[in-house]
Amino acid sequence: MPHHETFISIDIEASGPSPSTGSMIAIGACLVMDPQVGLYREIQPIAGAPWDPDTELIHRLTASHLAEHGVAPLQAMADLDEWLLEVAPGRQPVFVGFNAAFDWMFVADYFHRFLGRNPFGISALDLKGVYMGRQRLARWDDTRYREVMRTHPTRQQVTHHALDDARALRQLVMHPSK
Repeated sequence: MPHHETFISIDIEASGPSPSTGSMIAIGACLVMDPQVGLYREIQPIAGAPWDPDTELIHRLTASHLAEHGVAPLQAMADLDEWLLEVAPGRQPVFVGFNAAFDWMFVADYFHRFLGRNPFGISALDLKGVYMGRQRLARWDDTRYREVMRTHPTRQQVTHHALDDARALRQLVMHPSK
């Protein structure tokens, strides 16, 4: 039976809590079934967009580093689009994320803003929701990263490097014993 979908684990880093209050400053993507096949881009902040210094303490990417070493947002999204066509030829890429609502809103915004379309469509698969259902949890709070790690420790730690985190978080729920 042919596969019509390809599951893509995505993680982003941002300079604020939403696309209107910050920039997507890094994106990592990997195949859920083969996490070594991945893409990583550091992205220049959008000129004039707010920058939250508290968020910088988490991801440790400075605006000056990104201005010098990041790619333009248009280039980052074109690179991701090309990569998706390469790894999922003729198939629908499915966005997979841990707290997918946060990451997806930036990716969707950037795809529409810079390429005029979003190859992932209007939805995403949230691993927190998968975990909640799999564990039969009654409280959303029990899906926080530290709670999931308590139940399913993994050797790969979240580092706030977008590609490393895409690989680690996909592994966390898909193969929790590894």
